[in-house]
Amino acid sequence: MLLEFIVQNGEEAKQAEEMGADRVELVSAISEGGLTPSYGTMQQVFESVSIPVQVMIRPHSFHYCYSDDDLDIVRKDIQSLIDLGGKRIVFGVLHHDGTVHETALQALIERYPQLDMTFHKAFDEIPSQQDAYQTLSKYKHNVKRILTSGGKKDCLSGKEPLHELVKMERETNGPAIMPGGGLHVGNIADVHQTVNAEQYHFGKAVRLHDSFSYPFDDEKINRIKDVIQKGKH
Repeated sequence: MLLEFIVQNGEEAKQAEEMGADRVELVSAISEGGLTPSYGTMQQVFESVSIPVQVMIRPHSFHYCYSDDDLDIVRKDIQSLIDLGGKRIVFGVLHHDGTVHETALQALIERYPQLDMTFHKAFDEIPSQQDAYQTLSKYKHNVKRILTSGGKKDCLSGKEPLHELVKMERETNGPAIMPGGGLHVGNIADVHQTVNAEQYHFGKAVRLHDSFSYPFDDEKINRIKDVIQKGKH
């Protein structure tokens, strides 16, 4: 079982690793849903931890339909990441009709074949997640996982579609489904019992006062680990 936590800097990344996180997602502007962190922040985090760091690559928070200028920024940010020795990104790009912008995705993978990508919660805005899963599966050597709440407002209300997506993952050996969005100590048992995923993504719910302004809460994290271990199928 793998747990991923959101972090905003090197200090938080170190604390997450000490608390038992298996991987972190590095973001800036979490109040905007997460944007690309600065070069300096990326460097600081890479130097702070030994666990994998997935870096958010998102040029703005308005939508997931990117112009050529937006995609130029995306390429430059990815190049900065690679220059620092990284290869792990969190990214998503859609057409205006909400489907995966396969051309843009493929172009990035061809340009940076070493990428290890999480396709982020843009996935929850797609009309047919099952069709989108099949599309992303074509790139599973780079699109390693999909962060999603099953197309619903949170993982609890999306637990049934998440269960279906996990079934697709196991039947096709496609990208891993990583439930994330609204997960917390009070609902992880219910979600895990239905979904039975292999990895979960947590944000403010593993922090003191349920706020990104505060450090991680070891009691909450230990309770989550305990629930997941007990709920293993």
